[in-house]
Amino acid sequence: MRGRWWSLAAAALLAAGVLVAPASPAMAAPTFRVPFPCGQSWSGQTRTNHSPQNAIDFNRADDLGDPVVASAPGTVDVVTNLGNTSYGKYIRINHGGGYTTYYAHLNGFNVSVGQQVGYGKVIGWVGSTGGSTGPHLHYEQRLNGSAIKIKFNGTQALYWGTKTYTSGNGCGGGTASGTVRTSGTPLTVRSGPGTNYSSVGTLATGTNVTIHCQTNGTTVTGTYGTSSIWNRIGAGRFIADAYTYTGHSGFIPNVPRC
Repeated sequence: MRGRWWSLAAAALLAAGVLVAPASPAMAAPTFRVPFPCGQSWSGQTRTNHSPQNAIDFNRADDLGDPVVASAPGTVDVVTNLGNTSYGKYIRINHGGGYTTYYAHLNGFNVSVGQQVGYGKVIGWVGSTGGSTGPHLHYEQRLNGSAIKIKFNGTQALYWGTKTYTSGNGCGGGTASGTVRTSGTPLTVRSGPGTNYSSVGTLATGTNVTIHCQTNGTTVTGTYGTSSIWNRIGAGRFIADAYTYTGHSGFIPNVPRC
């Protein structure tokens, strides 16, 4: 009974303000990753006159329309357009524990409020909306609403200056499904990523394939435009991405590079 009495007495003292309840331990920050598809390199700039100061502006050559991906798992809680001011089109993801990320000046959205997202999920595309003077991604990490110094994989970003960041986002060794689409002629399967490699068979249009990794090779014009991407569908078996429907334009975020 002494333990129960002590608990009741402690509760009464807490209510009276005599005792102070111990603070709850802070939740660990998510493991944030660079907000672009696996293997991509981007120039990230921090500067003291930025608003907020701890944000990073990311850009690279011809980046208008490039995909932006979630930098950690979470729930999308803001998808909005501020017009020609401030962030313009931007997305906020809530990662729990008071942590959020902001993705601003987007060209368009690929998610909706309430949607659960994970690493490598394409949430939008690089743009120049709002108060932007040129295409780039304005990126923030916040804790309880305040912008904090950004970390990727637990390592703090460079403050102040410009640094090249290579993304490891969505590089978990995943596979993806694809479907061969041609005008009816069987698609040639090559022993390597290019038309100069020997034929090792063919696939009929409509054939479903598993893509194990992707790489650059010979540029091919096919059903889905012109692309230099080739998909490995087995040991020594490659097909042109230009003839493969994957649901993605360009490299697939969760599929590794060969």
